[in-house]
Amino acid sequence: MINLNRLLRYISLSVALLSAGYVSAADITGAGATFPYPVYSKWANAYKTETGTGVNYQPIGSSNGLKQIQSRTVDFAATDAPLKENELESAGLVQFPVIIGGVVPVVNVNGVEPGKLKLNGTILADIFLGKITKWNDWRIAADNPGVALPDEAITVIHRSDGSGTTFIFTSYLAQVSPEWKKSVGVGKEVYWPTGTGGKGNEGVTAYVQRIRNSIGYVEYAYALQNKLTFTQMRNRDGHFVMPDYASFNAAANARSDTGKGFYEILPNESGKDSWPITGATFVLIYKSQEKPVNATRVLEFFDWAFTNGDKLASDLDYVPLPANLKMQIRNAWKTQIKDTSGNSLWK
Repeated sequence: MINLNRLLRYISLSVALLSAGYVSAADITGAGATFPYPVYSKWANAYKTETGTGVNYQPIGSSNGLKQIQSRTVDFAATDAPLKENELESAGLVQFPVIIGGVVPVVNVNGVEPGKLKLNGTILADIFLGKITKWNDWRIAADNPGVALPDEAITVIHRSDGSGTTFIFTSYLAQVSPEWKKSVGVGKEVYWPTGTGGKGNEGVTAYVQRIRNSIGYVEYAYALQNKLTFTQMRNRDGHFVMPDYASFNAAANARSDTGKGFYEILPNESGKDSWPITGATFVLIYKSQEKPVNATRVLEFFDWAFTNGDKLASDLDYVPLPANLKMQIRNAWKTQIKDTSGNSLWK
């Protein structure tokens, strides 16, 4: 079980060390989304071993990551909520996707094993709206014959910080529930009608582990690593599917193009095998680089990850980007990311 206080102390210490200049001059720094942290950690360890360059990444949430890059205290930021083209332009930033994964509902209900409980989008939205309040509600029971659902109140756990995971989750709920779209909407931070907030995927994980009859949402790698009870979900084509590499990959492959600035929203994609709450995670970096050496090292790291990191990613049930998209991203680096004299940093 994650010790949340210890983790928060570790993050605070990392920030303090960065501020005090204890990071090696050869290292690069990043901050932001907790969604990709498990795979970034795996990549960073392997990259350090192979090249000697460290990657110091702070999993502090997408909103805080954006604040860090805007204040130029890190070399790159990570977000699961992509910026639109006008937002990128006004901030002087470039974004590119790195990896694709799934957000999964997780529960702590006595007697319910991982993957046994089935939910659909309308029911999930109504739970987080506070309209369905008991686990044995007939609407949940209708999709779960034979599952012993207790006559107990549901405790909703959501993110308390600005979160790309929340952006993916609320993007899905807004697509399947008109009431959610109208009354709550989509965002990294929303006004939650009910529930208790946890900081980061780690905080939601810790609350769900501790609170009986709770439900939350986390990135799939956190559910696996912490042995959380995840649910099945009914997708857009009406099929109940399990969260795993195959269903995330099916959702990713259902989208044939990306928007300007690589803007891409994946929840509720079509396909009988698609996981409905799938999303990409993105890196943000400045177009004009005051520290070109650092920026080049960032690009070298993600180039290495695109070339060597697919198996490490798929072992954690993330979906690597297709080869043609990786090529598009590298080509964008050549034309978009430059030093202050206008020289390209990627050849």
